[in-house]
Amino acid sequence: MKFEDFKIVATASQVPERVVDNHELSTMMDTSDEWIVKRTGIKRRHIAVTETTSSLCTSVAQQLLAQSELQPDDIDLIVVATMSPDYLTPSTSATVQGNIGATKAMAFDIDAACSGFVYGLKLIRQMLMADHKKNAILIGGETLSKLLDWSDRSTAVLFGDGAGGVLVTNETTADGSYLADSMTTLGSLGGYLTAGKTGQPSPFSSDHQPFKPFFKMNGRRVYQFAVKNVPDSINHALSVVKLAPTDVDHYVLHQANVRIVERIADELELPMTKFPVNIGEFGNTAAASEPILLDQLVKHNIIKRGDTIALSGFGGGLTVGTMLLTY
Repeated sequence: MKFEDFKIVATASQVPERVVDNHELSTMMDTSDEWIVKRTGIKRRHIAVTETTSSLCTSVAQQLLAQSELQPDDIDLIVVATMSPDYLTPSTSATVQGNIGATKAMAFDIDAACSGFVYGLKLIRQMLMADHKKNAILIGGETLSKLLDWSDRSTAVLFGDGAGGVLVTNETTADGSYLADSMTTLGSLGGYLTAGKTGQPSPFSSDHQPFKPFFKMNGRRVYQFAVKNVPDSINHALSVVKLAPTDVDHYVLHQANVRIVERIADELELPMTKFPVNIGEFGNTAAASEPILLDQLVKHNIIKRGDTIALSGFGGGLTVGTMLLTY
């Protein structure tokens, strides 16, 4: 099989019904719509009340099957990228596999935080090449609201819940192709963004610090990391296939902060018209952000077959990843 035999067949997304806007948050903490929008570009976010990470991801998988006209038994692999699963075990992907009846599919989760969807694409491409599998589902799904300290305005205003995904195939008859990628992990910087600490303190330990699983982030350090490393990642991927930044039709970036996206566009000397954003509506949905945005762009016929797209994620780990595709 050639590297090019890796194509996106369908896209889908699902977000919770409950919408929380900045004005509602201002009744819960010392903040305002003006303060949040000026610093982040976020106006509202969808928050899971009855939904779970697995239920959102299951809806995405069902939509992908319906769009592609495939049966559950046609799926060979299901991967969910998430940092906010329902349980540590069973995996979210195993729950999705059971929910849709994809009895022939191998299923597992990965966690690369906000780079998880792009890391998952690389992993699936390599597995399709190595194992000659035909159809795979990749979903980025998060319910980050359960990891938030809702009294901490530095983090609580940033995040939202949702899921998005793609169905990919290595069938040569499908449209689209893989072009190149660039993946980097800077584990020495991981302490700048942490969330979801697991396990209660041991009764055999003299350390009785309070259990704090909530988001903790050094916003300045993460901002500096992103505006330097994301352009480097994109340029490295472009250099592999000897493309210029102007050759890319759409940059589908992780929606962490509109100011970060603007800085990345400036670093690449490109107009913001090449960098669609939806953070105003959804906030930062971590591994779900790129596939939710991708699905919107496909559904609105902004991304068309034959377009060159760059998917780039960045965040916890710290991690950054870029994949270039012909859609």
